[in-house]
Amino acid sequence: MTQILAFAYAGLTALPILMHLGVAAGAPLGRLTVGGRFPGRLPPAWRALALVQAALLATMAGAVLARAGIGASPLALLFWPALALTLLSLAANAASPSRPERLLWTPVLFLMAAAALGVGLS
Repeated sequence: MTQILAFAYAGLTALPILMHLGVAAGAPLGRLTVGGRFPGRLPPAWRALALVQAALLATMAGAVLARAGIGASPLALLFWPALALTLLSLAANAASPSRPERLLWTPVLFLMAAAALGVGLS
């Protein structure tokens, strides 16, 4: 069951990773990130930060997978920080002034948090 939860976390993490990669490439998805501050394309500096966010999310997924015994075991040390960041992201997205951001990412992050908690507590 732990491995299924870890794969669920990783699969769900692919959704915001893809969104951040799209934003970095110039997709007009600003209303779905950074509180909807930029309704269309993000400015160049924010697009660069989207790449950092995508890399961070990939590392977090790797940490959850490692905790479940899948993948690079050194990443397992990052499991609890990854869980903490997932919970903080859940809170931030739930409080976002952007309705589209709240409606899209709050359920995704809730499921990610639940999956990570299941991995951590098993």
